[in-house]
Amino acid sequence: MAAARGLGKGLDIMLPDKIGSTNAEGKKTEIGKDVVYVKIGKVEPNKEQPRKNFDEDSLLELAESLKQYGILQPLLVQDKKDYYEIIAGERRWRAAKIAGLKEVPVIIKKLTDQEMVEISLIENIQRENLNPIEEALAYKRLLHEFELKQDELAERVSKSRTAVTNSMRLLKLDERVQQMVIDDLLSTGHARALLAITDKDKQYTLAQQIFDEKLSVRETEKLIKKLLKQKSETPKKSEDDGMSVFYEDIEQKLKNIMGTRVFIHQKSKEKGKIEIEYFSTEELERIMELFQSIHQVDN
Repeated sequence: MAAARGLGKGLDIMLPDKIGSTNAEGKKTEIGKDVVYVKIGKVEPNKEQPRKNFDEDSLLELAESLKQYGILQPLLVQDKKDYYEIIAGERRWRAAKIAGLKEVPVIIKKLTDQEMVEISLIENIQRENLNPIEEALAYKRLLHEFELKQDELAERVSKSRTAVTNSMRLLKLDERVQQMVIDDLLSTGHARALLAITDKDKQYTLAQQIFDEKLSVRETEKLIKKLLKQKSETPKKSEDDGMSVFYEDIEQKLKNIMGTRVFIHQKSKEKGKIEIEYFSTEELERIMELFQSIHQVDN
């Protein structure tokens, strides 16, 4: 499916040279010939747009500005017969509803699905409105749904191929870690460092540690490097060692009893240590109560 050329240069090509505004009192100023006013109730957001999260405080600030000055940049919409679907400008539309505006200025365009996704993505990237996961998901959709190559995609959105690749790598993170990035509990730098850990549960455990201990990206990278070094230095169990099956069986039985991950680290044929993982203070307390109940039964 062919896309409009030049989208990567921005949204300016889609907007008129002259624009006007309308405020809460309904006063209008001079506006470009391509812009029309429509009732705000006839405008609806695009369910497929990349951005899913909107900061409430930011919307309230924008709403106050709209009450005084009106909308200075029209929304880009597509005529869906019964309503107008937003291509670009959902944040302005949301703030306009909060401000009590009855009408909004729009530019009506007829676009393909791919062009709509591209324009919405470009607008949000230019305004830095997308969180890293939303941006990565938008790239993924353009690549797979519209069968673009990474070079083509990078050119469309005026990004380097490396930037697009690095963005999409974040989707390899555990979904719980991705949510922490969305919730702004982890930075993109922290998230990229965690990609070195392939075990999803370990990723999440480390992500919680990073947040709880307020580790910097540099501190996180050092911690992960240390963990990977320890793992590489840990002697692997011989496949021929019949005892490995015995220890695996014991591990599984302990996991069933404890209700959490348990590891047996064998130092020699006769010595070793047992490692019990917990993921919250509540879970640690539950494990302690389990030990206490076993101790009481033995007594």
